[in-house]
Amino acid sequence: MHSQILAPVVVLVAWSLIMLLWTLAVRFPAMAKADIKLGNLVGGTGKDADRVLPPQAQWPSHNYNHLMEQPTLFYAIALTLAIMGWGDGMNAWIAWVYVGLRILHSLVQATFNRVSVRFALFVLSTFALIALTLHAGIALLHGY
Repeated sequence: MHSQILAPVVVLVAWSLIMLLWTLAVRFPAMAKADIKLGNLVGGTGKDADRVLPPQAQWPSHNYNHLMEQPTLFYAIALTLAIMGWGDGMNAWIAWVYVGLRILHSLVQATFNRVSVRFALFVLSTFALIALTLHAGIALLHGY
């Protein structure tokens, strides 16, 4: 039997890979339209692409980058809770809330990209991450 908190971990990794595919599906046609030849590129960063591609073509890429940032903390704390035997029940539910909010954040950023909506979803997901971290701290204090 495995800890319930591992399911949202797997879903968020899978979602991150979906966002990577979405990035490629949007960015390559935008590069072709801008007459950018991948074989001619040397070095460069996402900021370079921001200068030459339309913003909408960059939004999925920006979100993919965001999924490589704060969610790394989620993975660490979720795996910690699973190892300590605290990854079921309420903590699994909170983890699902975190993942759901991050997916909504992705959909907002990759489509209409309203910053106020993205920020609200980010803040709410951060509260979920804080709750998981507090629960891990409590588990440590109680000798899990």
